[in-house]
Amino acid sequence: MPRTPRGGGRRALRALVAVVAALGALLWWLSPLGAPGPEGALTFSTGVRTGVYHRYGELLEQALAREMPEVAVRLETSEGSQQNLRRVAAGEADFTVATADAVAQYQLDRKPGAERLRGCARLYDDYIQLVVPAGSPVQSVRDLRGKRVAVGQSGSGVRLISERLLTAAGLDPAADVTPVSLGIDTVPAELEAGRIDAFFWSGGLPTSAVRELSERFAIRLVQLGDLVEPLQAGGGPARYYRAAVMPQDAYTWARNTSAVATLAVPNLLVTREDTGDELTERFTRTVILSRDGIGDEVHAAQLVDLRTAIYTDPLELHEGARRYYRSVKP
Repeated sequence: MPRTPRGGGRRALRALVAVVAALGALLWWLSPLGAPGPEGALTFSTGVRTGVYHRYGELLEQALAREMPEVAVRLETSEGSQQNLRRVAAGEADFTVATADAVAQYQLDRKPGAERLRGCARLYDDYIQLVVPAGSPVQSVRDLRGKRVAVGQSGSGVRLISERLLTAAGLDPAADVTPVSLGIDTVPAELEAGRIDAFFWSGGLPTSAVRELSERFAIRLVQLGDLVEPLQAGGGPARYYRAAVMPQDAYTWARNTSAVATLAVPNLLVTREDTGDELTERFTRTVILSRDGIGDEVHAAQLVDLRTAIYTDPLELHEGARRYYRSVKP
């Protein structure tokens, strides 16, 4: 029987090893959840306890525990988008949620670590809400002159938006109203007690704190549609605002008799450039795949869409997130 030359045998063996390696890589891409997951710990910076960011974070933490059981997730409450971005940029948190306009402002101001921020996904839109007692004479932002207005905490995205809205309405945010620095965790009680006349809020629909307020105290949401064009004309971070409509039944107990014209702004899932690719890929995958489960309780999360999630402007997409989107591209 003829013998196989030794060189040919080695070449055949190398070819076989290459085929096996290629098959292994293919199986990894086709079944990434079957591969060993990342380990360690991460911090997710959320928002105030009664806001949408924090509730979204609580439900996402549960999904992450199922998909990445070897990673310990710690939630850290915050004042909102601005503080969230500072934490991630400084390495105090690994992932967070922030509005696109807050990200753009952070970059424009060249704040520390701005160049290190990266996007993972475009999530749902926040709707800008101006809430007053049902019997208030306020019909527009211009009518807030001389009023006590909660404009959001200093580290929140609400503060950025409320000051822009007041300015667009021809009011000085520091002089023409009495600004009150409060978040959604405390403003409902302040409005109910008559210690403030109105409050601004930016959040998904419905926000539980506003809904619960409407169920025990007569409120009305004020239209903001007349300020869309003045805001957008200013360019810069305001270009991320779009005209939107809050359905009349967004808050069933509110005393609005029709839909409310307002503005909306996208929320982005944010991390840093040095966050591991595998961790970021798994985190992004979990966010997308847990949409329906989270959406059962946080309705805004139902709007997370794989087709638009990749558009994280003004942030460059993190390579780990890019890897996930490539793996599910049809």
